[in-house]
Amino acid sequence: MTWDDVDSIAERLMELHIGVDPLTVRFTELHQWVTELEDFDDDPKRSTEGMLEAIQMAWYEMNQ
Repeated sequence: MTWDDVDSIAERLMELHIGVDPLTVRFTELHQWVTELEDFDDDPKRSTEGMLEAIQMAWYEMNQ
């Protein structure tokens, strides 16, 4: 997975963090959770606030 795999990342986070409201997760924490995913294989420094927000929103919408 890379930063561009927004939906896959969001789905994996939803599976790992059951019951967590994605809108309460700080971007620093979200960044850590993404980079710690077993299948994540991208440069942690390549992330942007926009990428993290896209992941957060995708995760949020999957929870609805």
